Amino acid sequence: MEKVVIIGGGYAGLYALRELVKDKNIKITLIDSNTFHNLQPEVYDLIANKVEISDVAVDLATLCVGLDHSYLEYKNLKVTQIDYEKKVINTAEEEIIEFDYLIIAAGTRTSFPPSISGINTAHDIKKLNWAIYFKQCFENRLFKKIQYEVKESNNIEIIVVGAGLSGVEIAAEMAYNSKKFFKRGNFTCDNLKISLISSADTILPGLDSELIRLSQKRLKSLGIEVITNTKLKKCEDEIAYFTNGTKKEYSFLIFAGGIEASKLTEELDVQKNKKGQIIVNEYMQTSKYENIFAIGDVAEIKNEKDEIMPPNVTIAKISGINAGQNILNIINNKQLIKSKPKLDGILIALGGKYAVGSIYGLFHVKGRIAYEIKKFVFYSYKKPLLRLISEGYNKLRNI
Repeated sequence: MEKVVIIGGGYAGLYALRELVKDKNIKITLIDSNTFHNLQPEVYDLIANKVEISDVAVDLATLCVGLDHSYLEYKNLKVTQIDYEKKVINTAEEEIIEFDYLIIAAGTRTSFPPSISGINTAHDIKKLNWAIYFKQCFENRLFKKIQYEVKESNNIEIIVVGAGLSGVEIAAEMAYNSKKFFKRGNFTCDNLKISLISSADTILPGLDSELIRLSQKRLKSLGIEVITNTKLKKCEDEIAYFTNGTKKEYSFLIFAGGIEASKLTEELDVQKNKKGQIIVNEYMQTSKYENIFAIGDVAEIKNEKDEIMPPNVTIAKISGINAGQNILNIINNKQLIKSKPKLDGILIALGGKYAVGSIYGLFHVKGRIAYEIKKFVFYSYKKPLLRLISEGYNKLRNI
């Protein structure tokens, strides 16, 4: 029986898994150091108290049961080494996993440049545990603000470093919901200030000018100070120093300045880019090893025009499905299918029920309609997962 292993239960890994389970005669092992699948697009809603923890995390063990495959197992392990020649995976728990085919879907992490002194004090809210910790710290600071509103007039200063999608969305969501918090209780101490720092000459570098204009207008209406052409130099005693010679005191520093591949890729004997992402061919295969695939954010994926695709859910879906199909095709002696990654559009959440977006590159949307489109797209992904979770939960209850 052929053995297929997936490392990573994120978006790409789960799309690959849902293809592989179509073959009931292979053994599939899903490995993840977490016990849950993190629904990243809703993490900012968690911080803003729109959703609960259970809305942003899906139990991987229950999900696997719901997929109804006799030879599928989930293992909560931390991978430490991949031996390509012996076709085995070593783990921190000293369990060894054998494979015939391997899919690496380990994702990325926030890149903290070692050249920035004190950057280890910044918050990384892409990880669910850190998002929850930040949420608790932030709410505690807000409570202290209203508790001592007469005695203390200091501002709550939040600095978001990095004005890509993540930085812009978290800055907007926090600004909107902080204003809503103070207004709801009629508190007079509403003096929270948010600064968004971009090393480029604009926010959202690489996106079209209309999306940038609409986003800038929204950020301005939320009272967010946008500073461009500036990099963070160092952090010290809750003071951020910048390359333009200025400095800012802060209560919270959120770093969203860039990404790098999972640490797992560091020792992999395959072709990689400067971010540590694994370079794959049009079939999602790694260099040197036709039985090893890389998908989602951990891979450098190019379209038919040889353009590098941005790491997002759409590309994770396309690459995951393609890798799963191609492994089944190899097993069944069928021709491999070329991946054709493309973006249907982009939608940016900008606080509350407001978003902006570009649809198929043909027209732009903004406001409530863009927000509802974004929610629909995400729900289309989440709905089948919830069905599988429900089926898996019912099966476990009846055991």
